[in-house]
Amino acid sequence: MVWSVFLHIYQPPDQRPEILEKIVDESYRPLIAGFLANPRARLTLNINACLTELLVENGFSDVVEGLKKLAERGQLEFTGSAKYHPFLPLLSKSEIIRQIKLNDETNRKFFALPRRSLGEGGFFPPEMGYDQKVGEVVASLGFDWIILDEIAFNGKIDTVDFSKIYKIGGTPLKVVFRERRTSNLIMGAMVREVSSVLEALKSEIAKDRYLLVAMDGETFGHHRPGLEKLLFDLFRQEKFKFATVSELIKIFPKAGEISPISSCWASSEEEIEKDEPFYLYFSKKNRLHILLKTLLDLAIKVVGEMREVGERELLDRAESCNSFWWANPDAWWSIEEIELGAFNLARVVEKTKTASREEKKRARLLYQEILSRAFTWQRKGLIRRLHAKKQAFIKIPFKKRGKPGEYQAIIEILKKELEKAVTRREFEQAIRWRDSIYKLEHGLDIYNLVHIVDQLRAEGRLGEYARLTEKYKKRYKRIVSGQPE
Repeated sequence: MVWSVFLHIYQPPDQRPEILEKIVDESYRPLIAGFLANPRARLTLNINACLTELLVENGFSDVVEGLKKLAERGQLEFTGSAKYHPFLPLLSKSEIIRQIKLNDETNRKFFALPRRSLGEGGFFPPEMGYDQKVGEVVASLGFDWIILDEIAFNGKIDTVDFSKIYKIGGTPLKVVFRERRTSNLIMGAMVREVSSVLEALKSEIAKDRYLLVAMDGETFGHHRPGLEKLLFDLFRQEKFKFATVSELIKIFPKAGEISPISSCWASSEEEIEKDEPFYLYFSKKNRLHILLKTLLDLAIKVVGEMREVGERELLDRAESCNSFWWANPDAWWSIEEIELGAFNLARVVEKTKTASREEKKRARLLYQEILSRAFTWQRKGLIRRLHAKKQAFIKIPFKKRGKPGEYQAIIEILKKELEKAVTRREFEQAIRWRDSIYKLEHGLDIYNLVHIVDQLRAEGRLGEYARLTEKYKKRYKRIVSGQPE
């Protein structure tokens, strides 16, 4: 097995300075120091260029210098991406190209990278958002490879052959796949010790395959305090071979051509089956998403091919996908973030000199409708009802439905795993075991149980108890998201 670690770091261009400082101190600086201290550490990194600018503007140039040093030592490779973290499937080809070029220009400037061809190396689409249009653009710009979630292979998980490197049909663009299971075990802090990782991988370690784990860099130290230690310890393990993604591609044989499906790294099998592959970012049934997309399209239309720096830069920044993410009442929800995104897009139209009076009026009306609808949903309790409905859907008491002995058996093993997790100081995992026991004892949330048992199986600790939830496994596998949260 050859490991490849991919980290993605990003903060929105309007991030508050005190929050940025907290992330720098808790995550970026400790990660860089740990990697510099261990020559065996090798990774591939995406840093969206708007974050690069934020770091320099706010006095954190040491982070940029640290990343430069890692690259100069051959421990780190950078990827291309889109500067302001837009969700690329929502943009036109011309806007995708512009965002990629802006990202390249900015990062080459601050990291003093050689002025080579734009597409050299790999590409990370924000949120791993992919459709055919994105693939065509990335290939046309000359990138060698693109990283996608494993669900992009065919809409199913656990189907990729990780011993081969595939190519996107009709292009020279290679594709590497993020493996969900191990990525989520680490990202969710379900493992904090190398021994736990070894238990999870078991016989896979000896196989001739690659393991590409990919997650937000802020996971380490910021979202999950202390988890950076696991990453450092993994890099010290001589039984593991580590490579950058570009090195990985040279190691494994080329397979045939494939046509990745529209997806992102949060997509579930069920969402893809329902033709909602981008559900968190753009749902066809979400009126807020539709209104935001209409306003985005209007802003792009009025700016057009304008060369004026002011209007053009306003649009570039406003294309960030943050507001779409926060406008999903089934998942995340923030009226403040929705308003900010809508305001930024409406301001683009208002400030554009060539925009007609009707277009400016249309932008104002769209902004007002977005804000009104968001407040109406909140005020009338839609958000609470949707969450309650989701919870009601998954509350199927295992205590009543299990066969004689099954309930007692699963409670027993969960208690043992709780004790093990506490001993290992894997406290996030211990909390999961504790909560699962509570929900089982109170007849709540069978799919939470299946998620817990799936973790036990993934870590190789379930043994004979794996059979207890086979009847629920198929359903769970279809609805589970690509992110542990």
